[in-house]
Amino acid sequence: MSVLISMAAFALAASISPGPVNVVALSSGMQFGLFPSLRHVFGATAGFVVLLLFTGFGLHEVLKQWPILTELIRWAGVAFLLYLAWKLAADDGELKVDRATQQPSYLRGAVMQWLNPKAWLAAVAGMGAFVASAETTLIWSFALIYFVVCYLSVACWAFAGAFLGQYLRSAARIRLFNRCMAAML
Repeated sequence: MSVLISMAAFALAASISPGPVNVVALSSGMQFGLFPSLRHVFGATAGFVVLLLFTGFGLHEVLKQWPILTELIRWAGVAFLLYLAWKLAADDGELKVDRATQQPSYLRGAVMQWLNPKAWLAAVAGMGAFVASAETTLIWSFALIYFVVCYLSVACWAFAGAFLGQYLRSAARIRLFNRCMAAML
């Protein structure tokens, strides 16, 4: 039982702490509201859990055999984070009707986790700490715990953004908020 509590504590610390996925959830909640942002939340959660499962079932061994893949993932993550920061910083803050194509999506949330250096670190460290034996039951237990904790944690960021959105109704305030979020990325 204590290992499950430790897994939950690790998942909470890794999921609730600031990072690119949480910053995007905050910004999404602010711009689009809580319920549309839950698509990002679910996609990011599912994407991370898939990464966690792949890591638990041997992806870390592949990366040890092919270190160039780790470098490629690292640089793709850097490029993706810079792209997201640029998109936030360049946003004009105007709430337009035609923004439907820019609303949060499941796929972007999932892809974001696979390009997120923090997610890779959490997956490798978590599996190393709790499932070094590669016991299948523990891998699935950790993934289930992580799914619940990660979903609730990222949803808290989206909720905070939706709450802040009530107070950021002018384009100038939204621009300032987005630029702060871009700097955090």
